[in-house]
Amino acid sequence: MKKYNIAIVGVTGMVGRKFLQVLEERQLPVENYYLFASARSAGKKIPFMGREYTVEELNENCFDGKDIHIALFSAGGEVSKKFAPIAASKGIVVIDNSSAWRMDPKVPLVVPEVNPQDILKHNGIIANPNCSTIQAVVALKPLHDRYGIKRIVYSTYQAVSGAGMGGYSDLERGIRGYAPEKFPHPIFGNCLPHIDVFLDNGYTKEEIKMIEETKKIIGDQSLRITATTVRVPVFHGHSESINVELKKEFDLSELKQVLADAPGVILADDPASNLYPMPIEAQDKDDVFVGRIRRDESVENGVNLWVVADNIRKGAATNTVQIAQRLIYYWENE
Repeated sequence: MKKYNIAIVGVTGMVGRKFLQVLEERQLPVENYYLFASARSAGKKIPFMGREYTVEELNENCFDGKDIHIALFSAGGEVSKKFAPIAASKGIVVIDNSSAWRMDPKVPLVVPEVNPQDILKHNGIIANPNCSTIQAVVALKPLHDRYGIKRIVYSTYQAVSGAGMGGYSDLERGIRGYAPEKFPHPIFGNCLPHIDVFLDNGYTKEEIKMIEETKKIIGDQSLRITATTVRVPVFHGHSESINVELKKEFDLSELKQVLADAPGVILADDPASNLYPMPIEAQDKDDVFVGRIRRDESVENGVNLWVVADNIRKGAATNTVQIAQRLIYYWENE
């Protein structure tokens, strides 16, 4: 197997550091890694894969002369808008973790358990979906394939780590009695029905992301979807209540088996034993945990799911690395 070279852009951030952990665990066929961050982080030494790497400054010329095959980006939307096309122009395939390219019709939006075939449609950039969307579609795609989905109602309970180091710090500060710096209100002992900015229609940008990204990934623009996204005082792990109206009748035990057999899904559904998905159990795991599965008797062919995953791993770093793995697999088997 050929050895590849991978760049990591935004390596000193929360997701960037998680990239390193996941890459070390998964041992991709990589010969050289190149670590990039802003000018203020340039020169930092990072131990990784038994070596010490020096962080380089991200600039217009930083990719020159390095024979990089894949670049994993997690440095924010503005950085991605500027530097992803530069990298792609040099023959590098960018896998971008920001929202910059997700809804671009020329850029595939990929969850490997759901739509791996879309990877091959890239024009130098592949988008990694929003963290809350990723775990939802891993659970929903097998139901859509088996029964067809008519309507989805999302209600999310999202960890502060989804807001980066600032969100994480606000919860720590709140525990110690200090005022928030990232969020507009305290998060400790509180819930904020406010993730990302509010739009003219009253929804937040996060809610619209979930709606539009779900349609794009599943490949069905006819899906009817609504969402309410909430930040909760949990450090790691997003939880979601997902109400689904299916097109076909279903047997509940069969539906549970469909989920149990789905790639990337762990069924945790035994209320009699108090077994149900919780963020504390999903922490630092790559799976999507599904439970509290029950029929919605208020609507024909309705079902309720409770879906939990580690938002920094499966919701960000792991999904990005999985895309890179699948891309290398396709290259090796062309």
